Amino acid sequence: MSIVHIHSYLNSIKKTLHHAVSITFTEAELFAIRCGINQAIQIPEASHIIVITDSIHMVHRIFDSSIYPYQQQSITISKDLRSFFNKHSSNSIEFWNCPNNSKLPLHLAVDKKTKKFNLTPLLPCKMSWDFDKKNKCDSIIRNW
Repeated sequence: MSIVHIHSYLNSIKKTLHHAVSITFTEAELFAIRCGINQAIQIPEASHIIVITDSIHMVHRIFDSSIYPYQQQSITISKDLRSFFNKHSSNSIEFWNCPNNSKLPLHLAVDKKTKKFNLTPLLPCKMSWDFDKKNKCDSIIRNW
């Protein structure tokens, strides 16, 4: 699950949750950054974006021009950033590293909300570990 919080002057203006199955940590982090940037540039008065992440090493992947498995996410982020910078020459973006044990008040508030979030699946996920175990058990019982 990727969670994106967008704030304007410490006021929460948007929170988005994205559910995905069978993806890696790298994909989830890049997707969260991508969604955050994409939603922030849609705000007409946005001229300065600050991305606060506990995975600053993923930000380096955005600007990596070599070929790697998640390059499509980076290309999309770069495209969004290009349109943001083309809107006005003074637009800017910053990336802040904020480790999980940080005492930054905004990070603590988002972290607290995230940990309280209880995901309830809408449908049984056929890619989950529990579903796979159940399938194997059912198969064994049928064969027996």
